Amino acid sequence: MKNVFDFRDELIADYSAFSRSFTRIAATDIIEKIEAEYKDGRYWPEALIQINPNYKRQSTVQELAGQGILHKQCADIFQIGKQEKAPQPLHLYIHQLQAIAKAQSGQSYIVTTGTGSGKSLSFFIPVIDKILKEKALDSIARTRAIVIYPMNALANSQLEELNKFLEGYGSTEQPFTVARYTGQESKTEREAIAANPPDILLTNFMMLELILTRFEDTDRRVVEHCKGLNFLILDELHTYRGRQGADVALLVRRLRERLQANQLICIGTSATMSSTGSVSDQMQTDPHHQKRTGQEARN
Repeated sequence: MKNVFDFRDELIADYSAFSRSFTRIAATDIIEKIEAEYKDGRYWPEALIQINPNYKRQSTVQELAGQGILHKQCADIFQIGKQEKAPQPLHLYIHQLQAIAKAQSGQSYIVTTGTGSGKSLSFFIPVIDKILKEKALDSIARTRAIVIYPMNALANSQLEELNKFLEGYGSTEQPFTVARYTGQESKTEREAIAANPPDILLTNFMMLELILTRFEDTDRRVVEHCKGLNFLILDELHTYRGRQGADVALLVRRLRERLQANQLICIGTSATMSSTGSVSDQMQTDPHHQKRTGQEARN
C-alpha cells in the first residue's frame, strides 16, 4: 500500500511529464536549465504536513445509562449502526460529557467545537434524557425543547438524523417524538403537530416569530403546548449577529415570558466561533450569548 509521500512523488512526476509534453527543445543549454529547475522543485512546494488531533473519547452512553446518569432507555436509543441492523455503543467525547453535566445541573452553555465532533449530540442527549425522565413522572404530552436553525436545510438534516435513533421503534412505541415546523409543512401536517405536540420541535427563528404573533388556531395550540419549555437551542449561534442577533435576542425574551419558562436552559452551538485565549478565558461567561438569551452561559 502506498504512503502519502510516495503518492505525492508519483503525482508530481505525472504533472512534470504533462507540463513538458507540449514542447521539443533542441538547445542543450536550455534543456539543462529546465531540468535543473524541475529537479530543484521550483514549480511545486515541499509537502505540507499538518497534525489533526482526534477528540478525546471517554465513556459511552450505555455506560452512563448503566450508572444511572442517563435514563436507561438512552442505552437503546443512542446506538450507531441501527439502520444496518448491527447496533454498537455510542462513544462520547469529553466535551459531550461536560455538556450533559451542565444540562443536568440546570446550566445554560455553549458548545464551540469543530465540524464532525458531535455538537448536536451535545444537546440532544441531555434533552432526550430529560424528556424521558419527565415523561415517566408526567405523561401529559407537551413540547419540552425547541431547536432553532438558521436554515431549513439544517432542520431537515437534523430530523433525518434523529429518526435514525428511532429506528426499530413502532409509531406508538417511540420513546420521544420530534417534528419540524418551519413553514414547509402542509396544513394537515401543522394540524397534526397542534393536535399531538412533539417532545422536540425543530424550527427557524422567523417561523417562531410568526407563531408567537399570528392568531391562527393551529399556531396558538402549538405555542400553548410549549408552556413550561425546558430547553431552547440555537444552532449555528454565530449567524445571529447585528440586527438579526438583536431580533433573536428579543424573540427569546418574549418566548420565555409567553411560555412561562422560568427554568429554561439555553444552549448554543457553533463550529466557527473563536476558541482562543486561555482555558480560564474560555470558561468565562459569554457576553454575546447572554445578550441573545438573557442568561449566562459558559463554554
